[in-house]
Amino acid sequence: MSLQVSAAFVQQFSTNVQHLSQQKASRLRPAVRVELVKGEFAYFDQIGQVNMVERTSRHADTPFTEIPQSRRRVGMRDFEASEIIDSQDRARMLVDPESYYVQAFAAAAGRRMDDEVIAAFFATAYTGKQGTTAVTWPAGQVIAHDYVETGGATSSNLTIAKLRRAKELLDAADAGVDPDEPRYVACSSREISFLLRSTEITSADFNSIRALVNGEVDTFMGFNFIRTERLALNGSSHRRVAAWVKSGLVLAIGEEPIANVAADPTKGFNTRVHYKASFGASRMEEAKVVEIVCNPTP
Repeated sequence: MSLQVSAAFVQQFSTNVQHLSQQKASRLRPAVRVELVKGEFAYFDQIGQVNMVERTSRHADTPFTEIPQSRRRVGMRDFEASEIIDSQDRARMLVDPESYYVQAFAAAAGRRMDDEVIAAFFATAYTGKQGTTAVTWPAGQVIAHDYVETGGATSSNLTIAKLRRAKELLDAADAGVDPDEPRYVACSSREISFLLRSTEITSADFNSIRALVNGEVDTFMGFNFIRTERLALNGSSHRRVAAWVKSGLVLAIGEEPIANVAADPTKGFNTRVHYKASFGASRMEEAKVVEIVCNPTP
């Protein structure tokens, strides 16, 4: 064969584009209360607990029972992303990147939506008539990284004891007593890995779903588990895992994510792929959210 045969070698290029590893949709949106709103701020009115009084005499005046009322404020935030597709570059490509850019922006919107919900778990919430009264995250709803049911305190990742304590806090506050309202735990793959080491999780006597069969924890102790790698760490590099009742968080949507693909006259009439959305999130009630502090490397 000729020594110059390499000149005839063919270079083959794929006509498909592959997205690199990434979270491609919101995982937390289905687990919170979603409201479509209009305006810069959205206000959600709430009614508190009342008590009945005993009638102690005949023909007594009808008592006045004041019903406590409050409201929570959620502010809208605007997000966007865009990219230009040069028509001259498009002519030199085997694939048209337009739809792939839209898919990438849609994935970014889903992740950003989750970030808003995650921030709202433990952020300062706002209440009052004008929504200007700050409500900070209470220490009583936090399960420490070294929480144990018996014995000396020991720093740990996600444990059965911590889940039991989270359930106890929600139950004690009558948070989400409606049997149709689901409860959730958002944690990373690290927490699930530690949880799978527990005998109670892997034993059919404690967990009918047999988590190890699928290699994942789905539901346990009344909680639906949602894996996310986007949870924040505290100042001690401990992960802030959240346990909550669905009505405990609200995701207010001012504008659903929308894609626009059109010629941009400011960029030589090249195609601009633009994606935008408006939304915000807030904790609706402290009693319906619990923070489980987990040490990733106990």
